Amino acid sequence: MTDAFSHLSDTDLQAVIAGLRSRRISAPYSELQVSRVISSGLCRTVVEGLNHLASLGFTSDQIHSVLTLLDNDRRNTRSVEPAIDLVTSGPEAPDITNRDTSVVVRELFVHAQKSVMVVGYAIYQGQKVFESLAQRMEELPDLSVQFFLNISRPDRDSTPSQILVSRFAQRFRDSQWPSGCRLPEVYYDPRSVADDEPVRSSLHAKCIVIDGTQVFVSSANFTEAGQQRNIEVGLKISSPWLAHRLSTHFQTLLSNRLVVRAF
Repeated sequence: MTDAFSHLSDTDLQAVIAGLRSRRISAPYSELQVSRVISSGLCRTVVEGLNHLASLGFTSDQIHSVLTLLDNDRRNTRSVEPAIDLVTSGPEAPDITNRDTSVVVRELFVHAQKSVMVVGYAIYQGQKVFESLAQRMEELPDLSVQFFLNISRPDRDSTPSQILVSRFAQRFRDSQWPSGCRLPEVYYDPRSVADDEPVRSSLHAKCIVIDGTQVFVSSANFTEAGQQRNIEVGLKISSPWLAHRLSTHFQTLLSNRLVVRAF
C-alpha cells in the first residue's frame, strides 16, 4: 500500500486526495476513474493500492484520511530545511566565504560509500577532475558508479552514430579517465548522435548524487575551467528525498531506454 502512493509526486497525491473528497474516485475503484485526475501511466499502481485498502475494510473516507496524513507528513518533513551549501567557482573576492566547486566535488567523491551518479555535459582534463573518484573506486570495489554524459555530433557531420559513440568511448578511456583504473558505467542520450534525427538534443544537466543522500547541482561542467576558473554557481544539498527523486529520474530514463549505455 505504501509503495502505491509514496512514489507519487506531491501534485498527483493531492489530485487523488481531491478525487476521493469530491467522489470522482469512489469504490469500486477503476483505472478510468483515476485517469481523470492523474497521468494514465500511474493509474494501475494507484488503483491496486486503493483496492488493497478497500479489501482491508477501509472506506473511501478512511482512505482519504490516510492519504491526507501521508501528504501532511511529506509537508512536515520538508519544513525542516535541509543542509544547503552555496558552492562557487571563479576569482576570490573579499568577504566571500562560499565553498569552492573543485573542493566540494573532490570531497563528495572521497567520502562515497555505496553509489555515485555523475551527470555532465562537457568533460575536459577529466583525468584530474575524476582522480579522487577513480581512487575511491579502487578502494571500494563494490562502489557503484554511473555516468550520464553528452555525446555530441558536430554540425553537418554524417558519421554513423556507432562510430561517434565508439570514438567518444575511446577518448574517455585514453584522456578523460585515470589510466589503469576501473571504469564507471557510462550512458548517453541516443538522440544526440542519431543518424536520422532532424533536430538533436543535448544532455546538458550537471549534477552529482552520492549514496542516495547528498546532491550537488551546478552550472559547472566537469572541466578544469568549470571547476576552478569560470564564474559558476551550485548548491550542495543534504537531502535523501531529493537524492532519491534525482536518481529515480535518470534510472527511469535508463529503464525506458531514453538513455543507453555507451560502455
